[in-house]
Amino acid sequence: MDSQAGPVKKCGVETTQVGRTQIPAHSPGQSRLSQPLQVRIQLPLVDSCTQTDVVCAPDAKFSPSILFNPYAYRDIPLTAYHPTPDLADSCSTLDSCLKPNTMPPAQNENGWDVTHQDVSPSTKSGDPNETVTFSVVEEKKRKKQPMSALSTYLVALRPWSFPGSITPVLLGACLAYKFQGIFDVYILLTTILTALSVHAAGNLVNTYFDFVRGIDNKKSDDRTLVDSLLTPNDVVRLGALLYVAGCCGFVLLTLISPARMEHLALIYFCGLSSSFLYTGGLGLKYIGMGDILIVLTFGPLTVVFSHLSQTGQLSLVPLYYAVPLALNAEAILHANNARDADADRQAGALTLAILLGKSGSYSLFCFLLFVPFFMFLTVGVHYCSWMLVPAASIFPAFGLEKDFRRDQLTNLPQRVARLNLLLGLLYTVGLCMADASSLPSMTPLGS
Repeated sequence: MDSQAGPVKKCGVETTQVGRTQIPAHSPGQSRLSQPLQVRIQLPLVDSCTQTDVVCAPDAKFSPSILFNPYAYRDIPLTAYHPTPDLADSCSTLDSCLKPNTMPPAQNENGWDVTHQDVSPSTKSGDPNETVTFSVVEEKKRKKQPMSALSTYLVALRPWSFPGSITPVLLGACLAYKFQGIFDVYILLTTILTALSVHAAGNLVNTYFDFVRGIDNKKSDDRTLVDSLLTPNDVVRLGALLYVAGCCGFVLLTLISPARMEHLALIYFCGLSSSFLYTGGLGLKYIGMGDILIVLTFGPLTVVFSHLSQTGQLSLVPLYYAVPLALNAEAILHANNARDADADRQAGALTLAILLGKSGSYSLFCFLLFVPFFMFLTVGVHYCSWMLVPAASIFPAFGLEKDFRRDQLTNLPQRVARLNLLLGLLYTVGLCMADASSLPSMTPLGS
């Protein structure tokens, strides 16, 4: 605090300023001031997690605004203050005669631990009414409890994105049951676990290479390596373990599925390679080709793989049924890339969201979001009315479009993934309830 002192006139009364505290310079015989004095206190923000504020009692309330201003000033009235004749003695009294009375810590509505202290300086006059009481409010930000090892690994897998793999598998099994009358629950569960293993491994590959290339930062959605929740070696080991689990699922499928092993291997290893090449190896995401890869992988490839595992037959028509889910899965990726466009641009990556800009990205997002519903409406009107069931999930899509238009992209990918799950479930229900003869027929290859 400033140590300079000098006479100052305020409200018609001559005062002496010490630092930033103004004390009236009058004799003990003079009457008390009719107007309360003002004390201006400067508190530097020393620690990012702790801050102390000083306010005046009675009826003094703490304002958290000082936490957002490192050098905040506040005018505090002293309702009852009678200084001693000797200025130096008065200052020493204020500094040395404070008697703290600490109250138990409490917690306010913002989740802070609050500690109150009432500090009362003694006065030479002996008049208890002339005692000044300060309330010292200290707030400490509670530290987050560290996550368990299992929770850390689960967060690193990004399970919110798993509907992109589950719904195509369900759709392929539903098509096999509807048109060929074939359904095996063990094959379905094995196919889901195989697809999820490869998908989760691809997420870890994405986490690793985004961190290595300097794309992920403190503002990124995926902060597994940025916040040191896991080490890069942990991510690599977990990704390799998941790829091994996916291969084990593939081997099991070759044993229990009626499909030929070479057909299953062709589709499975195409999906496995795409999960790695998205950010690893060629890094198709960084050269503007990641969107094409996602459309093919989380649409036709996964639906055909699931249908083939159930029936043992390759068919072209499942490709048509996979288009709505493929577009919706691409909407998840595009929302993610639009949110991270600035970080990707600074790191030298090139995504479709960067190439199109904000206006073009918004137009593409609307296309990916609403075209599947137009397809359902078309099939529902011309073929089977049960296809109007998945079209009912269009209502959440309007809120997603509004958030993208308003540039509120923080949690948009997760919300689009929830829409993908709802759309896929209603799509499957609609197909199960529909009459197979009213739907476009399944045509095996070579027929």
